[in-house]
Amino acid sequence: MELSTLNYITWTFDPAIFTIGAKEFRWYTLMFIIGFAIGVWVVGKMWKQEKLPEKWLEPLGYYTFFGMLIGARLGHCLFYNPGYYLANPVEILKVWEGGLASHGGTLGIIIAIYFYSRTVSRRSMLWAFDKLVVPTGLVAALIRFGNLFNHEIYGHPTDLPWGFRFVGNLRAWMNGAEPVFTLPSHPTQLYEAFCYLLTFFLCLWLYFRKEAWKREGLIFGIFLICIFASRFFVEFVKENQEAFEEGMALNMGQILSIPFVLAGIYFIWRAAGKRTIKA
Repeated sequence: MELSTLNYITWTFDPAIFTIGAKEFRWYTLMFIIGFAIGVWVVGKMWKQEKLPEKWLEPLGYYTFFGMLIGARLGHCLFYNPGYYLANPVEILKVWEGGLASHGGTLGIIIAIYFYSRTVSRRSMLWAFDKLVVPTGLVAALIRFGNLFNHEIYGHPTDLPWGFRFVGNLRAWMNGAEPVFTLPSHPTQLYEAFCYLLTFFLCLWLYFRKEAWKREGLIFGIFLICIFASRFFVEFVKENQEAFEEGMALNMGQILSIPFVLAGIYFIWRAAGKRTIKA
């Protein structure tokens, strides 16, 4: 990465950490793994804080991981390019090539926690969500850093001094071609990552310092509003991911964010009227 004399940043970071044969191990994948590992550690601290049964902890990790991965991948394929992926279903399995949607990941986790709550903890789904969302902001931020490394999901052209020029012909460049750079653009990956990190620290503070988990659904509601409201507003300076979004007043990311924000408002209102849970 280098700073040019024209006050923009030319981003030439290689998305692949290393390559073995035709297989790449990307920074995106590493960010995802690091985020999930830290998330497991944070949730483990919660388990000790509330003195919860150890046998509930490991299944929560499995349910969450596979729910998030499957949901995020299906969300990307079916929300943004259903025609292509339904015609080429094997392509859906190629997670290592990128393409995960946060809205799909959220829906995947919701479905997974439904089954976890029914078969493992026998507690309400909100009880589980109040714990899961605390590290989720960090995971989401690291995934956005992965998008930055992948030269993807950036914003509209800008003349602001922190505009990034990304490699537009990424695949050809990785195969040895000369890079073709985009115009200086909003680094919306960093905008979202910053918002998600703030959400992570807020939820962490609410859980461990304010014991907000005693008001079931409160942390979950605040998380939904912070994550999806920030996503909604960042989308105004983000390039559309698919051609069908051109000309739409709100793009797909914004349309999908609105129900989550409304749900967050509802859960905060609900928590305000409930009695606190005894530790």
